[in-house]
Amino acid sequence: PGARPARGPGGPRPGAPKTIRLGSPRPRLRLVGVGLTLVMLAFVVRLVQVQAVDASTYAGKAERNRYVGQVLAAERGEITDRNGVALATSEDAYDITADPTMFAPDELKIDDGPEQAAALLAPILGADPEDLVRKLRPDNPALRYVKLAGRQTPQVWRQIKDLRSALATKSETDRSTVNVLAGIFSVPTSKRVYPNNELAAGILGWVNAEGKGSGGVELQLEERLAGEEGKIRYAQSGGRLVPTAGSTETPAVPGDDIELTIDRDIQWAAQNAISKQVEESAADRGYVIVQDTRTGEVLAMANAPGFDPNDLSDADPGTLGNAALQDAFEPGSTAKVLSMAAVLEEKAATPGTHVVVPNRLHRGDRLFKDDIDHPTWYLTLNGVLAKSSNIGTILATGQLGKTQSQANKVLYDYLRKFGLGSHTGLGFPGETKGILAPPDQWSTSQQYTIPFGQGVSVNAMQAASVYSTIANGGVRVEPTLVRGSKGPDGRFTPAPEPERARVVSEKTAKTLAQMLESVVDDEEGTGTKARIPGYRVAGKTGTANRVDPATGKYHGYTSSFAGFAPADKPRITVYCVIQNATQGSYFGGQICGPVFKQVMEFSLKSLQVPPTGAAPAALPVTFKP
Repeated sequence: PGARPARGPGGPRPGAPKTIRLGSPRPRLRLVGVGLTLVMLAFVVRLVQVQAVDASTYAGKAERNRYVGQVLAAERGEITDRNGVALATSEDAYDITADPTMFAPDELKIDDGPEQAAALLAPILGADPEDLVRKLRPDNPALRYVKLAGRQTPQVWRQIKDLRSALATKSETDRSTVNVLAGIFSVPTSKRVYPNNELAAGILGWVNAEGKGSGGVELQLEERLAGEEGKIRYAQSGGRLVPTAGSTETPAVPGDDIELTIDRDIQWAAQNAISKQVEESAADRGYVIVQDTRTGEVLAMANAPGFDPNDLSDADPGTLGNAALQDAFEPGSTAKVLSMAAVLEEKAATPGTHVVVPNRLHRGDRLFKDDIDHPTWYLTLNGVLAKSSNIGTILATGQLGKTQSQANKVLYDYLRKFGLGSHTGLGFPGETKGILAPPDQWSTSQQYTIPFGQGVSVNAMQAASVYSTIANGGVRVEPTLVRGSKGPDGRFTPAPEPERARVVSEKTAKTLAQMLESVVDDEEGTGTKARIPGYRVAGKTGTANRVDPATGKYHGYTSSFAGFAPADKPRITVYCVIQNATQGSYFGGQICGPVFKQVMEFSLKSLQVPPTGAAPAALPVTFKP
């Protein structure tokens, strides 16, 4: 008794705490492992899809939104006068461009991106908002490049760039702000500027809105002036350059600088003189050419009225171009020097040969007369030229052959040698070669009018070259407008030497120069208003019936004066033409003689050409029967 009963095996001890048995962790680990595997598998599948299956698609999208390619405009070469004074130059400018795909709703996340951008840009560009919207939302949704405005000033681009940057900065902190200008870019370019406005505009031409030469030397030498465009490709984000992403660039090659033969000061004197006379005469137009008789270089080529190549919006289309090279007109009596050259060279007569000039001369199907009625004149051949007698010229050229047909052929050959009926060699856009029919096609009246400058057409440069040929001892030097060019390396390359050809002998040329002096110096001459104190002047007046280009019929007159100085040691040729003067005199000696004098006097002083001091030959004009 009192003994503790024995505990059976395995039985709980009375009063001991209960034990909680945990479940197995393995099922839970398996579940988590399966979940992680599925997530990783999804990542792997997506990664394979992005980097392998759709790699090119995504790369293309990234590149499309990140990289921008632009053309780098080449700097257009300058055009200068013979002394290096700028006649046409370029200033920095920008083409404002856009990538329309960056204005699509799926890019900006708004539907009216183009409208918002246009509203911001229109006041800056001075453009029509609707026009900008059309460009930013083109019919072709894949279009990547449009030009919104060309050749804008650096100030305009700076305004746009600042506004774009401000929108980009604000959009980073304010999600409600969209940078609608992210797709606006600029392409550096240049704007053509003509510092002297209308001066030499007919020679220089102009550059169009696309930066291409569209007239004159700008068009003629477009390839050399334009240079070669370059390319650049760079990364951008939000319209801003990403400098760490790298870029590729092919630099642009600047165009050549072109040096003309023109002297700016002489060009100014010529343009001032012809403009004033055209205005006073209420004429349709006029032109003056100044040429170096020894080299053929054109020192001036002025047209009136002209135009300002800086702004063609108000220009009269009829004034564009270069009338001195593009107008074909009948030269009138200034062409008589060609007939005299043929007569002298063929030894058909001498300056002292007697020519009896009646008041009227019947030839072919008409009666010919001089510009004034007169009793029978007893003139020397020199006097025929001095008094500009049509009848005397017909009689003289009739001695060139045994028959009129033979005489026509001889005269035609000399006209061709002097350059009539051919381009001058300048290669100028739109230049006319005039009209000179073969002698077997001359009408009955042309056989007798061509010797005194009617029935044949020339341009002003052709006519000036005739007088330069005589002044140069009978050797024709092909006219030139370009002295040379300077490439990007700074080296100056002279223009090729002009072609030279002997037309008449030195003796004939010297005799013609003396005969032309009689036109100016002798009181019987028609060119007394062209006299220049201290200098010997050789010249010839011209007053021809004018063919109206609008109707093709004769209307009004072509007035002209051509000559060179000093007559015995020539340096400069000046040729002046005025078309259809309607106020005051229309005679060439009266309205072109003073222009010749003014331009020649200025040119001689500008080039510091001294008087020769020798006395003129004073060949006789008349004879006593």
